[in-house]
Amino acid sequence: MKAITLITLSAAALLIACRKDSFITSGDARVIITADTLKYDTVFPTTGSVTQLFKIINDNDQKLRLSSVKLMAGPSSAFKINVDGFTSSEVNNIEIEANDSIYVFVQVNVNQNTANLPFVIRDSIQVSYNGNNRLVQLEAWGQNAHFFRDKEISADETWANDLPYVILGYLRVNANSKLTIDKGCRIYVHADAPIIVDGTLQVNGLKDTADRVYFTGDRLDEPYKNYPASWPGIYFSAGSKDNVLNYAAIKNSYQSIAVQDPSPNANPKVTLNECVIDNSYDAGIIASNSSIAARNCLISNCGKNIAIIKGGNYSFTHCTVASYSNGYIQHRDPVLQVRNFDGSNATADLNAVFRNCIFWGENGIVDDEVVVNKAGATIFSVNFDHNLWKVRTAPSNITSNQIINDQKPLFDTIDVSRQFYNFRLKDDSPAKNKGVATPVIIDLDGKTRPVGLPDLGCFEIQP
Repeated sequence: MKAITLITLSAAALLIACRKDSFITSGDARVIITADTLKYDTVFPTTGSVTQLFKIINDNDQKLRLSSVKLMAGPSSAFKINVDGFTSSEVNNIEIEANDSIYVFVQVNVNQNTANLPFVIRDSIQVSYNGNNRLVQLEAWGQNAHFFRDKEISADETWANDLPYVILGYLRVNANSKLTIDKGCRIYVHADAPIIVDGTLQVNGLKDTADRVYFTGDRLDEPYKNYPASWPGIYFSAGSKDNVLNYAAIKNSYQSIAVQDPSPNANPKVTLNECVIDNSYDAGIIASNSSIAARNCLISNCGKNIAIIKGGNYSFTHCTVASYSNGYIQHRDPVLQVRNFDGSNATADLNAVFRNCIFWGENGIVDDEVVVNKAGATIFSVNFDHNLWKVRTAPSNITSNQIINDQKPLFDTIDVSRQFYNFRLKDDSPAKNKGVATPVIIDLDGKTRPVGLPDLGCFEIQP
């Protein structure tokens, strides 16, 4: 009896094993495809896209053979697929074990096009099995651009707002040369491509959103388009001079503005008028014994918003400097760090004035959002005049006048979970009408400041 039972069980096991080794051929086979559409945001010609994927799941107790997975446009498609490790426009006879799955990876590369406006690239992937044909739609926005690889500006040059500019390798403005960037230009920079200014950079943005000049990384597809450290940043070298940035937005870099050594002439090495510096992984502004004049600037959510080291000459008027810990950058460093020495303890004269500014941070580990350190006997003059800041221990070795301490500035909207920040002030902000009159008659939006007492920060509350 036991022998019969064992034979029966063995036969059953054999039948099950044979069933799992056989292929399901029914048109009703349960097959799950985890996406019906893959969409890609703006992709520039030659730079390629993020890789997206979907799974094909065999939800059956028998093997499944896919007769083919193919791009409908064939080898000429702008899309490229990899099916279970095989790269081709069409992969045939793919076996999927019972209750198992395979991955399909998809990229898109856009060929150059004469159109100035974004254009749509479409294709589809057909998955065929047991007489069934199912489609996954593919859609990408592509845009033509000026492409520069290892670009050297050796004579005065002007960039017009006709196409975006994509920087690969590096962009260098050579000594005694000037690059002028007209209003509305969009500059997209590759991950390993610094912008190096040995000569002069002139940015001529205007107040309207469409007329500002934007610098950001060249990956505009999710999730990369909002990543900090997407590109190195703009570096102003020792010999650079007379740089002026008007209505520029510099985002998602490693160090947005890096400035080294004094200007060769009496002017500030870098002048920032109505600029936005945001989401820089290491530093929004970092300056070593140099000179900067900043007006109506927003420096937000950077690893170190402003870091001044080894002295120099600086003027910040009506600037908002603020950071909130978020999913990209944790707020671990003060939003303003000022010192007259560097890592080797070399010192230099320091003159800095911060007037009508806001220095604020939340959700981090920082108690003092403004830190000022002095070493040696060099000239040291740091003046805070009519500011709002968040500090537990006020910095020493400074002069100060009319400081609002540890009162929330009441920004309009701070939504960390959605990565949405509006640093304009609410009407009941303690920064309202707490500034001192200066020659600055507009705010970051280009709107008029009052004749009387202005608000602190880069935005003026409008009637």
